[in-house]
Amino acid sequence: MEMMSAASWPSEAPRSAPVRQRSEGSVRVTAAASGGRTHLAGLAESGSLRARMPRVSDGVEAVLVNTAGGVACGDHFSISAEAGEGARLTLATPAAEKVYRSDGAVSRIDVHLSAQAGAVLHWLPQETILFDEARLARSYQVDLAPDARFLSFEAVVCGRAARGEAMAGGLVSDQWRVRRGGELVYADAFRLAGPISSLLARPAIARGAAAFATCLYVAPDAESRLEEARDLLAGATCEAGASAWNGLLAVRWLAADIETLRRDATSFLIGLRGVAMPRVWAC
Repeated sequence: MEMMSAASWPSEAPRSAPVRQRSEGSVRVTAAASGGRTHLAGLAESGSLRARMPRVSDGVEAVLVNTAGGVACGDHFSISAEAGEGARLTLATPAAEKVYRSDGAVSRIDVHLSAQAGAVLHWLPQETILFDEARLARSYQVDLAPDARFLSFEAVVCGRAARGEAMAGGLVSDQWRVRRGGELVYADAFRLAGPISSLLARPAIARGAAAFATCLYVAPDAESRLEEARDLLAGATCEAGASAWNGLLAVRWLAADIETLRRDATSFLIGLRGVAMPRVWAC
């Protein structure tokens, strides 16, 4: 705690963002295949990030746990995962990730994912909940072999609906870079800053939706599955659309609330993947 004398106190301006202890954490998961089965080949953890491995019938499933209980201003987390040749790796989270109000500092999450020849890698965290004045910047770097299969899903909800909270201010930034065979095939930059709820209310941005999500599927058969994806979206109650190009399939959702989006997206993901969602999604 900083101490000030009685003489100096009246003339000093208050600090706009006091320095606080922040959480840091990193986790690295590596899966490898041998004898037709996938096994955990490596696990490294530090700080407040952990990975737990529930028993699954096919491949390796890693559940990423943030023991800090959420993301606060200035926190920094790093996640790395690799599916070796022919391996099957799925990453999920046990619950929604909460990003708390910040008094100025931006929290960072850096994700590095890679899949070698013939590998299957699925990135399936549950939704991110942004509190009013939350400030979050995330980056995703994905490196894939030409015949690897990669699927990701990311959902964000702005404000806590149960409390009637809107995001009067804040920052959310997502940067995606996906390379296949060393060549950039997908680059996406999303950023909202300032009065986020007011921005989302604009017709050209989200028409009042508070929850949004993106699914990305990169695989040799991605473009050929466009009509299948649109059929899976046909029964959606929220606004959704799919497009395919350059060897990838992208699906986006907009919804007034996360419950509607989650229900529609879960149904879609089960249909596209052909298997149930990770067990933690049902908790």
